[in-house]
Amino acid sequence: MSATPLPLLGAPGSPYTRKMLAVLRYRRIPYRLMIPGTPQLEGLPSPKVSLLPTFYLPGDDGEIEAVTDSTPLIRRFEAEFEGRSIIPEDPALAFLDLLLEDYGDEWLTKAMFHYRWAYEADVEKASSILPLWNRVDVSDAELAPFKKMIAGRQIERLRVVGSNDTTGPIIEASFRRFLECFDAHLQRQPYLLGRRPGSSDFACFGQLTQLTAFDPTPEAVTLAVAPRVYGWVQRTEDLSGAEPVKADWLNPDEVPDTLRALLAEVGRVYVPCMLANAAAISGGSAEVDTTVDGARWTQQPFPYQAKCVRWLQEAYGALDNGARARVDSALEGSGCEALLSSN
Repeated sequence: MSATPLPLLGAPGSPYTRKMLAVLRYRRIPYRLMIPGTPQLEGLPSPKVSLLPTFYLPGDDGEIEAVTDSTPLIRRFEAEFEGRSIIPEDPALAFLDLLLEDYGDEWLTKAMFHYRWAYEADVEKASSILPLWNRVDVSDAELAPFKKMIAGRQIERLRVVGSNDTTGPIIEASFRRFLECFDAHLQRQPYLLGRRPGSSDFACFGQLTQLTAFDPTPEAVTLAVAPRVYGWVQRTEDLSGAEPVKADWLNPDEVPDTLRALLAEVGRVYVPCMLANAAAISGGSAEVDTTVDGARWTQQPFPYQAKCVRWLQEAYGALDNGARARVDSALEGSGCEALLSSN
């Protein structure tokens, strides 16, 4: 692909926008960011589902199409742009990276939505600021209906994400444990899988830009229990000056205890929730009703996350015997095995 800047639509309050912007900066891929409502969007195609970020890229027929899913976009850019890869060459480590990326995208996002729209101070800040990222040249009178609309729409979405009175305590306890585990891990290495960032780092970073640096309630939790995580988010925003080498990746045969602790948190909450959601989708159930971390979990089924389970199982199934054995060793006792044993 040429060095022509990639056009994309995004906003600072979108964790997936922040994820992809950080990827582009680190990989030194030129881009052109457009904010919703700007004139540059005229004449561009609409995505099938309106999500941020949206990239406008040539399809198989050469026509420009709107593309939104960050995980396959990362892998597309790996093929189209050389150097500074964020996917480990080792297939076992690449699978662990994919698993942790999905945890960031699909579980940490529950914490992001929960804190932003479940607490009065967070609702007030988000509903006041989010519309100003689209336009700042508006009066208070013009802003008021947008503030009310955004709060109402996003609070309604909590039922899809899985935040409610039943699940809220599970989400908050898990977020605190994640912060503690990640803070401990950062004391021995600067990224999840070594001394260079993988796709999983950028996935977690995207959600944490909101949880640690915008929404007041989780920001206070982060500052209290995980100051390294707070600092890590600030520095991961722009890693264009980093100079990675191949040896910076973790040896998947030497998984440190701090990473095992993080994987145990993935197996404790993300795995049972994702499997129950996939079972509900497969069985045509109108509700996910299961047990997560010893407590009841209930939410509306989410079809996309059922696809995520299938993709992970397919990726695991595609590993050769040696890589699969190393993945199994890394995940032993974490609870993540249940996700892969369903393959």
